[in-house]
Amino acid sequence: MFEYLQPLWDQIQWQPDLADIFYLLVLIGWFAWIWPQWDWQQLLADKSLQWRALFCTLAVNGLWLLNASVTEGIYVHFLALVTLMLIFGWRLASVLMLLPVSFFCLFVCHQPWMLGPMMLFGVCLPLLLALTVHSLSYHKLPKHLFVFIFVAGFFNAGLSVVSHILAWAVYLWFDMDYGAAYLVDNYLLLIPLLGFPEALLNGMAVTLLVVYRPEWLYDYSDRVYLWRQR
Repeated sequence: MFEYLQPLWDQIQWQPDLADIFYLLVLIGWFAWIWPQWDWQQLLADKSLQWRALFCTLAVNGLWLLNASVTEGIYVHFLALVTLMLIFGWRLASVLMLLPVSFFCLFVCHQPWMLGPMMLFGVCLPLLLALTVHSLSYHKLPKHLFVFIFVAGFFNAGLSVVSHILAWAVYLWFDMDYGAAYLVDNYLLLIPLLGFPEALLNGMAVTLLVVYRPEWLYDYSDRVYLWRQR
């Protein structure tokens, strides 16, 4: 066992550069600003919510570790960010994503200090956009079950892949000296390939939750979306 783990351990790059430290400090500041105080207290007080958070985090961790690396810095995997957001809210979902992203940076990127940029560009920005889409759909569109499933779940998940890839491409172009043409040919072209499967995966998950466990969803209510308004 040790002989198997030793080569993996030797591949890990433990030395950060100034940019990695900067991104990590920005991430700490971001969490200090958006820290989900009420949601965190609910999590600490509710055993069933803790088990739910553990199960969902491990499931997302497994999806992230099923990665197909195109080249160094370019990663292809499912996100499941929208489902996590719809279950726990975007603030707590951001905190819970620390575990999958930490595992991803350690065992896939082999760079623990990639946690800062990966969280900021690969998780926090897509989650913020997903929150915006969900909020707009709630306030601007009819309160209908299929609107919740197809807009907040299906469409939002596909858009999260677009924002994830675009944000990460900007990071690769700015910080890792990838050329724009190379990123377009080898990374941005994957958006159609990943967008629909991600949307389908999250849409199916949200549909199952609405049918069998609607109480698990953070801001879903049968009274709002399903019951006929009088």
